[in-house]
Amino acid sequence: MHELSIAVNIVEIAEEEAKRAGVGEVLEITLEIGSLSGIVREALEFALGEAKKDSVLQNSEIKITEIKAMAKCSSCGNEFEAREVYDPCTKCDNPFSDIISGKDLVVRSIVI
Repeated sequence: MHELSIAVNIVEIAEEEAKRAGVGEVLEITLEIGSLSGIVREALEFALGEAKKDSVLQNSEIKITEIKAMAKCSSCGNEFEAREVYDPCTKCDNPFSDIISGKDLVVRSIVI
């Protein structure tokens, strides 16, 4: 379950930011997870629940937003929502495109 290592990294990021700000608690953290990131949201939520114990995130609210993946056709340049990595272009049916968003996990904000 790679979500546990991701959760631990999120806690480490929050602890670094809290230390930099000189506080001992984070009130809220907002995450954005791309639909093609390979992260299972429920598994991440469970892992975060465990990883945040006895940390600056212990009493914080964790908000998670899913970002739809977008692709750009390598043939016609059409941008379209991708549900799978190899979805064909919705305009010309070309099977080759580049995923331009929706593969990342981003810590969007931390409220101290």
